[in-house]
Amino acid sequence: MPDIGVRELKTHASEIVRKVKEKGLPYIVTHRGRPVAAIVPVEEVPAGAQNAASAWDELVSIGEKIAQGWQSDQSSTEILSDMRR
Repeated sequence: MPDIGVRELKTHASEIVRKVKEKGLPYIVTHRGRPVAAIVPVEEVPAGAQNAASAWDELVSIGEKIAQGWQSDQSSTEILSDMRR
């Protein structure tokens, strides 16, 4: 899997996407030499990534269950804010 820097990606985005689409060639995007993202053909996207909306819905449901049993006078945001000080 070839690496491509962010600047090079910006300059050659159309060409890179075409290679990914036509040849199935995945790329690792780097920023300052460190991998930060991957560009892969759609067929290679992990099944879990396609279910992001349902995963979010599940997180919201879990948050609602936690809220039902919440016993503090402070919200979770206030507690975290106090912990960061």
